[in-house]
Amino acid sequence: MNVTESLFDRPLSEPKDLTKAGLLNRLIARTIDFIIVAALYEIIPKVGFFAGLTYLLIADGLFEGRSVGKKLIGLRVMVYKNADKVTACSFRESIQRNFPFAVGFILFGILNMIPLIGWLFSFIIVAVVVLFEGLVLIGSEEGMRLGDELAETHVVAEKQGGLDVP
Repeated sequence: MNVTESLFDRPLSEPKDLTKAGLLNRLIARTIDFIIVAALYEIIPKVGFFAGLTYLLIADGLFEGRSVGKKLIGLRVMVYKNADKVTACSFRESIQRNFPFAVGFILFGILNMIPLIGWLFSFIIVAVVVLFEGLVLIGSEEGMRLGDELAETHVVAEKQGGLDVP
């Protein structure tokens, strides 16, 4: 690898034979995580918003680069430091890569307080953020959404199936 070549221009299969995660698997894993965020928001009185925001930000730093959704589906978020070092996503990278969703969630919380039509504005904001991230992901050859670009992470398929069942 020469100096002008980016680490992210190399195929994902080079370090440790990791393969890029499929779009459907990523969508299912993210949906599971959004369900957890919504449950925290609705179930825990008064602090549910902050609990949901905290989970949303640090989720990919849990379980060595796997949020609950990614662990169930069998995905992992990896960081490529250099040609020889591939590490799991830490809390720092998790916060960086989930920042766009956190902005949408914060705007959701603020706009949702507007009487009568606040729910409509908050829904539109969340939909715009999720659609934008999805379009960037679909349009990226490397399979990276804006959050992945910010944190320099890749989501890889860890194995066939998700849970560690013998």
